[in-house]
Amino acid sequence: MIGAEWSGWLQRCRESRKLVLVIVAIALLLDNMLLTTVVPIIPEFLYDIRHPNATLSEHLENAAPRTTAATTTTTTTTTTPRCPCASSNSSNNSQIEFLGSFTTSADVTVESTTVNLTAIEEEENQQRHKELLEETVAVGMMFASKAFVQLLANPIVGPLTHKIGYSIPMFTGFIIMFLSTLIFAFGRSYSILFLARALQGIGSSCSSVSGMGMLAERYQDDKERGNAMGIALGGLALGVLIGPPFGGVMYEFVGKSAPFLILSALALGDGLLQLLMLQPSVVYTEAVPPSLKSLIMDPYIVIAAGAITFANMGIAMLEPSLPIWMMDTMGASRWKQGATFLPASISYLIGTNLFGPLGHKMGRWLASLIGLIVIGLCLMCIPLARSINHLIVPNAGLGFAIGMVDSSMMPELGYLVDIRHSAVYGSVYAIGDVAFCLGFAIGPALSGTLVNSIGFEWMLFGIAILNFMYAPLMYFLKAPPTKEERKVRRDNNTALHARNHYLGSGFCMPANCRRK
Repeated sequence: MIGAEWSGWLQRCRESRKLVLVIVAIALLLDNMLLTTVVPIIPEFLYDIRHPNATLSEHLENAAPRTTAATTTTTTTTTTPRCPCASSNSSNNSQIEFLGSFTTSADVTVESTTVNLTAIEEEENQQRHKELLEETVAVGMMFASKAFVQLLANPIVGPLTHKIGYSIPMFTGFIIMFLSTLIFAFGRSYSILFLARALQGIGSSCSSVSGMGMLAERYQDDKERGNAMGIALGGLALGVLIGPPFGGVMYEFVGKSAPFLILSALALGDGLLQLLMLQPSVVYTEAVPPSLKSLIMDPYIVIAAGAITFANMGIAMLEPSLPIWMMDTMGASRWKQGATFLPASISYLIGTNLFGPLGHKMGRWLASLIGLIVIGLCLMCIPLARSINHLIVPNAGLGFAIGMVDSSMMPELGYLVDIRHSAVYGSVYAIGDVAFCLGFAIGPALSGTLVNSIGFEWMLFGIAILNFMYAPLMYFLKAPPTKEERKVRRDNNTALHARNHYLGSGFCMPANCRRK
């Protein structure tokens, strides 16, 4: 009796849409926690590996005291006591001349010492600045590797879900992410950490494409789908929110391996939940899926995917460059580098949950248009900051606006497939994930090069201008033509072409013919 009740309860859980939503949200949460936990850890860890005798934290701690010591030495050494033992005018004059020559000599010596100390300090600062810029390139390439690999995996995973269903790729994503997390925990060289980051890209492709496709399949109503994807993206946002401060604090007080070991334990729990509830198995799709080529050739899908790319490119450029820019200009410590992304993560969480349902009411095209403009404005404000407090408002606005775009365009992709193709979602969310990955591949890869060539400020101004230019294209998504409208338009074009062909060749259409 108890066994029957247990199996019945378990069967109801497996059929529950809400449980599927929870599993997808947890998978996205852990994936993005791993994605962002490394942000405050990797730059300094790599710097410390390459400079074992003088770590970056020592550079930051010792930069200020040197200047103070030089100034103090200058002040105390140049003060010369007056001789009290002068008794006659001649002796006074000679004493004054002697003291004058002594004081001048001391001043020259101290000034020379101060100049030397200042020159050495400036040279060390310039060397450190150069090394930090070079570090930006290496860190940017590592961060971008995950997105590049995910970019290559998505066109394979998307069509694969049409053949075997969503559950097996979802579980495969968990296994790969678990292995990647363990490699991060025990890796001690740039090449090993690079491998872990690239491996994560395959796991992320499996999890995100399968997860979003699973939600689109379970939530057929457009409004419900928007709400569900807003909650799932909220899990993604929560991972982005927790990751940087979690990584920064754990690295500061416990060590590099600790945050990754905790993440691997959480991933193991998610894998067991998937194994119990989703029961990974092959599921065949009866509907004829749209080809990947037909989806890529659809201009409306391309516009929606492009909005995701440009919206996320700015924050992707900031991930490797902002912590190093803060070290260079503000002398920021580890926990500050992690905490600087906190406002963006909190506001992204709010934005995705708010504009999941609100985007359906106001129009997803309008929410994305406003979001792209706000992103551009916030990116232009970030280089103006002179302390970590100045970064709070632009980072918060940036996260909120990205949440507006992501939570609007992800359901829009499913809606476009429904009205313009057939309701099979693996390939379209592979395209959506490709768009997301393009932003996070191009951004970090170009970040180091652009910071070196045009500077941190102009890099952000450039991506802001691109967002402003792309925003008006969202108007085309206001009322995209449906599959039936496309068919009618295609039939009309065919008939018009045939009529023009007959008239141009000297023949007449039957309706226009007259018996002579």
